[in-house]
Amino acid sequence: MYSNGDIFVGEVIGTAILILFGAGVCAAVTLHYSKAKAAGWVAIAFGWGLGVLAGAYTSAPLSGGHLNPAVTLGSAVAGGTPWSKVPLYIAAQLIGALIGAALTWGVYYAQFAANAQEDKAQPTLGIFSTGPEIRKPVANLVTEIIATVGLVLPILFFGENKGIGIGPVPGTDGGVYGSGINVLLVALLVVGIGLSLGGPTGYAINPARDLGPRIAHALLPIPNKGTSDWSYAWVPVVGPLIGAVLAALVYNAAF
Repeated sequence: MYSNGDIFVGEVIGTAILILFGAGVCAAVTLHYSKAKAAGWVAIAFGWGLGVLAGAYTSAPLSGGHLNPAVTLGSAVAGGTPWSKVPLYIAAQLIGALIGAALTWGVYYAQFAANAQEDKAQPTLGIFSTGPEIRKPVANLVTEIIATVGLVLPILFFGENKGIGIGPVPGTDGGVYGSGINVLLVALLVVGIGLSLGGPTGYAINPARDLGPRIAHALLPIPNKGTSDWSYAWVPVVGPLIGAVLAALVYNAAF
């Protein structure tokens, strides 16, 4: 079983890396005077997937590399992560997401400043958090629920496949991503979700991934940054949590 200190350190560092890569690719594609400007959705999907790869490999030895409250909740419902550890995981993930968002702002500080000076400045919230293409809260919630089932259910089933070189799995010591090829498979899974299911809402599939950077967007001194859209913020939090529970219930029924 992972110690509380290891869980905290692992999830903070791993989630910070995830957000640094993910928000970083969004900044690269969005902001003026970025060499990757307008690189497109495929670049964003792979950027987030590689962020999962880097963050999970880094944190797996310490915490199992959840990086996502939905993964933690799904693992707990499935009988893997102890419920007593869930608040610690989620708190560390949120802190890590805040740190990752702040680091992204630091990396692109000059571009954020230049963006505000343009006649047609690009909005900045989309660099940090998700937003729907068509604002229909119920439909947006359903999208996030289904996309998160598509994330958490395969992760839980990966734990039952002993031939893919996994590390810790649900039901043993509470890990999910573990180590070995399992982490690569999860990273590719995130890329696939982004390409296939990300179009309607931007595929949060992770409450910390959306809420932490949204808080950072509200707090950071980004010039001409616009609104943080708090009226939508509940969707990418509630949807993934519901999806995680549904995925775990299916997993429990299967095993």
